Amino acid sequence: MALVGLEELRAAQRRIEGVAVRTPLMPCPWADRGPEDGSAERRLWLKPENLQPTGAFKIRGAYNRLAALSGAERARGVVAQSSGNHAQAVAYAARLLGLKAVIVMPDTSPAVKVASTRSFGAEVVLVPPEQRDTLPAELAEKHGYVWVPPYDDPWIIAGQGTVGLEIGEDAPDELDTVLVPVSGGGLISGTAAALKLSCPGVRVIGVEPELAADAQQSLRTGRRTSWPVADTYRTVADGLRTPSVGELPFEHLQAYVDDIVTVGEDEIRDTVALLARSGRLVAEPSGAVAPAAYFHRSAELGGRVFAAVVSGGNIDPGLLAELLATGA
Repeated sequence: MALVGLEELRAAQRRIEGVAVRTPLMPCPWADRGPEDGSAERRLWLKPENLQPTGAFKIRGAYNRLAALSGAERARGVVAQSSGNHAQAVAYAARLLGLKAVIVMPDTSPAVKVASTRSFGAEVVLVPPEQRDTLPAELAEKHGYVWVPPYDDPWIIAGQGTVGLEIGEDAPDELDTVLVPVSGGGLISGTAAALKLSCPGVRVIGVEPELAADAQQSLRTGRRTSWPVADTYRTVADGLRTPSVGELPFEHLQAYVDDIVTVGEDEIRDTVALLARSGRLVAEPSGAVAPAAYFHRSAELGGRVFAAVVSGGNIDPGLLAELLATGA
């Protein structure tokens, strides 16, 4: 498959205009780190994708994919699988376009994400985690639904890549590093392609939990690696539990991503609390991993002026209360 290019990225940007929010690039003076902490002066900007209508960046790719379907495909309806954010995005996009949507979700999904998906009119099918990625194909074959994959699709990658186009358009001239969460790889694939093709010289670094570090292993070994579901499901970052990056995203990682770093569970939890207290941003654990790397992995990252994608804010209220009560 060919890599997504600027033409596809800009077409996606036009297609999703008025549906996905053009989120700001927010300066975070409270997060600046001066020479007094033993490192070079560093500055942080945040891209708050938690402000999207569905609470996460996924609406960009989902709407770009569904809006491009033919009339015959739209009549068939769509099926998708997700732990929550892609589910909500497909359900929301399908409602806007008048399509039937069936969403397969693991029964470990946060209740807030399941409820939101249903609220957009989708039919939700809850299954054990190991069945999440196999049942959609069966439903598509049985009922004729069009499958809308969460990341391994050029339309999805192009839609998510509009995050990178916006960062490139809004970033200060001195921006040198962009931090992006990694799960199946759709967001970092599109974002990295957009930045490398429009802002040469900017580094793109992926971030994932230590307990689900398949993408880091894949990029550093040059071989796409899968981790057992039992391992990846240990992380609190439920949106980043995918056992491997997709085939097409892996090609983009190899072409455009400079490195992938990992963050620990306590670091993710603390960053959720920090973003809420200091940044006034509600981030789910998956959405907090990129800024967590800025705060906890400075020695690995290098760089001076960072942008970090806060990819989503669909956090269970009980977990948020817990993290606010205990986070540093």
